[in-house]
Amino acid sequence: MNRRRGATASFLLAAALVLAACSTDTVEDPVLQELGLEGMSGQEVVEMLDASTAARPFTFGASVLEEELVISAGNQETSLELPADMQYISIAPFVEATHECYYHSLGTCQGELVDQTVDVTITDSSGQILVDEQATTYTNGFVGFWVPRDIEGTISVTHEGRVGSVPFTTADGSPTCITTLQLT
Repeated sequence: MNRRRGATASFLLAAALVLAACSTDTVEDPVLQELGLEGMSGQEVVEMLDASTAARPFTFGASVLEEELVISAGNQETSLELPADMQYISIAPFVEATHECYYHSLGTCQGELVDQTVDVTITDSSGQILVDEQATTYTNGFVGFWVPRDIEGTISVTHEGRVGSVPFTTADGSPTCITTLQLT
């Protein structure tokens, strides 16, 4: 009988440890809860918010830094990690009007070309093509891509016979918002 009690006690202790470990993994974040973003990765949130058709500006802040997404609602702020080996660059090609930007604000940045088809080529400094695709600019006038960190290269965009290109880098401290690509 003592063996049975010992086995039962061991089982209950193991079960309690498993449950305790599980409960510490599910820390609730009030900002993410309020915005309905719980359970999403930083990468998923960036992609969803950048492509959102909701009117801008959003009622909350969301800024894409090199390694994290910073989200603020009211007086609360939280952050989500972004992939360590990739950096998001959001590109707003323009013909006539642009704005200054360094870290892309998913809720306030507005580009000129909305819902327009563009051909995008992103090439690294060795000539390797990282992106070569046709894309449609989002409601905010941007298109976004994940590219490797710690590289340099060129972004080229073509739209309705107009072409533009700009250099870029994903080194530490580099921008995530590209608003200098004018189409001529």
